[in-house]
Amino acid sequence: MQSSPTTAGRLAARCRALVAAPWFNAASFTVIVLNAMTLGLETYRRAVDAAGPAFHVLEYAFLGCFTVELLVRFGAHLPRGGGFFRDRWNLFDLAIVLAPLVPGVRENVTLLRLLRLARIVRAFRLFPSLRVILVGIRRSLPGLGSFLLITMLVLYGYAMVGWMVFGHAYPEKYGTVGQAMLTLFLLLSLDGITDTLEAGRAVTDWGIVYYLSYMIAASYLLTNLLVGVVLTALQEAHQAEKAPPRTATDVQKQLAALRSALDELERELEAQDRRQPATVSG
Repeated sequence: MQSSPTTAGRLAARCRALVAAPWFNAASFTVIVLNAMTLGLETYRRAVDAAGPAFHVLEYAFLGCFTVELLVRFGAHLPRGGGFFRDRWNLFDLAIVLAPLVPGVRENVTLLRLLRLARIVRAFRLFPSLRVILVGIRRSLPGLGSFLLITMLVLYGYAMVGWMVFGHAYPEKYGTVGQAMLTLFLLLSLDGITDTLEAGRAVTDWGIVYYLSYMIAASYLLTNLLVGVVLTALQEAHQAEKAPPRTATDVQKQLAALRSALDELERELEAQDRRQPATVSG
C-alpha cells in the first residue's frame, strides 16, 4: 500500500528536476520557434505543394512534443495534481493542446490555424523576463482604460474646434467631428506636422496656436502619461516576479502576528475600562 506514494514521489521529483533543467525550457522554446516557422512556410503556395504531407507530419510531431511537456509538468505536481490546474499558464497550454481534438474545432481550418498560432504565446512562460512584460501589460490595462478616456476627450475637444475653424476649408479632413478626430489621431505621431501647420496658417493665424497647443497636450503630455502608466505596471510586475511565493508557513506567521496584535489591543481596552471608574469616582 505504501509503494504507490513512494513511486509517485519519485516520479514527481524526476519531473521537477526535468522542468527545472535549463535545457528543458530551451528545447520547448525551440519547438515553439519551429512551429512558428512551419506556420510561416504554409503561407507559401510552392512550399505547400512541395512539402504538404511533411507539414502534416510536423504538426503531429509538434503536438506530441507539447503533450509530453504538459505531462512532465503535470507529473511535477504529483501526488497532488491540483497544483497543476492552479497555474494559469498550465490551463492555457492545456486548452491549446486539447482544443484541436474537440469536435467542431478540428473541422474549422481557420480556428485551427489561430490555435496553432497561439502556441507562440507559450514562449512567455519559459523566460521570466518575457513573463514580466506580459504581466506588466496586464497590470497596465486599468490605467490604459483611463488613459484612453482622457485621450478621447482631448481628441473630441480639439476635433470640435477643428471642425468649426477648418471645416469649410478642408471638408475632407474636418468636415465632420469623426473625420476631424481621425485626422488628429493620425497627427499624434507628428508625421507631416510642418505641412499641417502651413495649411492651418493659410486659413487663420490662430491655426498655429491650435496645432501647437494640440502638439503639447496630445503628442507630448499624453504620450508621457502613457509611458508612465506602462513603466509603473512593468515595475510592479518585476517586483511581483522577484517576490518569493507565499507558503502556508508564511500565512500562519501572519495569522499569529495578527492574533498577538488583537490580544494586545484587548489588554489595552481592559486597562482603559479599569481606569475609567477610578477617574469618575475621583
